Amino acid sequence: MALGFYFVNPGFTKEKYADALAQLEAAGAGSPKGRTFHVGLESDGEIQVFDIWESQEEFEAFGATLMPILAGLGLEVGEPMVSQVHNVIKG
Repeated sequence: MALGFYFVNPGFTKEKYADALAQLEAAGAGSPKGRTFHVGLESDGEIQVFDIWESQEEFEAFGATLMPILAGLGLEVGEPMVSQVHNVIKG
């Protein structure tokens, strides 16, 4: 069962988002196993993230790489909103 994860982290600027993506790519986690969809949304200069993952376990495995990167950027990451994916329409 696919899960959608929605993150809103105060202070996650466009610059920090770009830095996080570069660090993930350098760590070999730019396109992690199990993530099928990623969107970075900008609102008032801050980035919100919506991802679709194939499983909670794959999301948590990615977290082992992601969380130290975000901590290094000075971000306090709260719990994401998590929901089962009911439908995805492309196009």
